[in-house]
Amino acid sequence: MEITSIIIDDEPNNIQNLQTILQANCPAISVIATAQNADDGIAVIKEHQPALVFLDIQMPQKSGFEVLSAFAEPWFEVIFITAYDQYGIQAIKFSALDYLLKPIDITELKTAVEKAAKKIAAKTKDHKLENLLNYIARGQKDVPKIALPTFKEIRYVKVDQITRCEASDNYTSFYIKSGETILVSKTLKEFAEILQHHGFTRTHQSHLVNVEFVKSLLKEDGGVLLMTDDKKIPISKQNKDEVKLALKGML
Repeated sequence: MEITSIIIDDEPNNIQNLQTILQANCPAISVIATAQNADDGIAVIKEHQPALVFLDIQMPQKSGFEVLSAFAEPWFEVIFITAYDQYGIQAIKFSALDYLLKPIDITELKTAVEKAAKKIAAKTKDHKLENLLNYIARGQKDVPKIALPTFKEIRYVKVDQITRCEASDNYTSFYIKSGETILVSKTLKEFAEILQHHGFTRTHQSHLVNVEFVKSLLKEDGGVLLMTDDKKIPISKQNKDEVKLALKGML
């Protein structure tokens, strides 16, 4: 199956490099147009109606997110390409979307393309892009939803409804205020990086808690957090200072 695609990047060398890599490693991808700024990118997407867009986040004047925001309901899949951008990557991770860091790793590119191809073949509405657009539109002002990939679906949950997270090998259990538990096939480390700016603190190798749901700090076993649901969460020695800082002024 041929997959029509467009590359949007403000650096001509980056466009040429990606085209060369795609030609050598992803023969199903057909690059039908390129653009070097956001406005041209919007125009070529509308003109060529691609199935897949390789989109640089950081561009002069307008960002890649602004390109995406020009489409109320994007029909195309997106693979983001970026140099390290903390806010941009966090926004993408919140929606469980794929991104590639420059310089592009061929293995990661092939994996992202394979995933996009499956979505295109399935022809399902991409709620991940919808969630990303909502996240960008709100910025940091409103409570965002995080995408939680389970075995059967992707759940979108407001972060202020998550009381805590607990690691189990390569899986993470999310405990929701309603009493529900959601098992996600990603490590706790990945979510700790995403949620650290939203009131969560790592108490232990296996535990991440939302400080809004901490009832008290118990002086037992070197320190234990009592949650509002009466669950006790251990605090490791290496995380003790971080936890106290996170709880400062709350208890």
